[in-house]
Amino acid sequence: MKYILTFVALAILSVTTYAHNPNSEPPTKTMKTSSVQHVVLFKFKPETTPAKLKEIIAAFEALPSKIKEIKGLKWGTNNSPEDHAHGLTHAFILTFDSAKDRDAYLPHPAHKAFGTIVGPWIADLTVVDFADQAK
Repeated sequence: MKYILTFVALAILSVTTYAHNPNSEPPTKTMKTSSVQHVVLFKFKPETTPAKLKEIIAAFEALPSKIKEIKGLKWGTNNSPEDHAHGLTHAFILTFDSAKDRDAYLPHPAHKAFGTIVGPWIADLTVVDFADQAK
């Protein structure tokens, strides 16, 4: 009986601690690793035609079907009213479950093949990766 009461007291203490600290994880929940966002910003050379841009975008959109580590893809063109884009016109955001998955993507043959398609048309490029901190 003494052991049962001790167990019940510990269970109540665990639940109470979690209820009073909403930033803590419940005692039975494992910590989830943050996803990794891979942000790629392109400035294309002036001679890049609309047809070539369409080809490049289609090639980028095809990457998730070729690389299983990619969990999401978003893209768009700059429409910011602020004058801070430095000529970068196209933004692509790839989502990975982990840094390990992102690291597998970087040398992947399909990613390298995409680089040969887009490379000759890039005037400038910025890449920023971050672990998703949103709750």
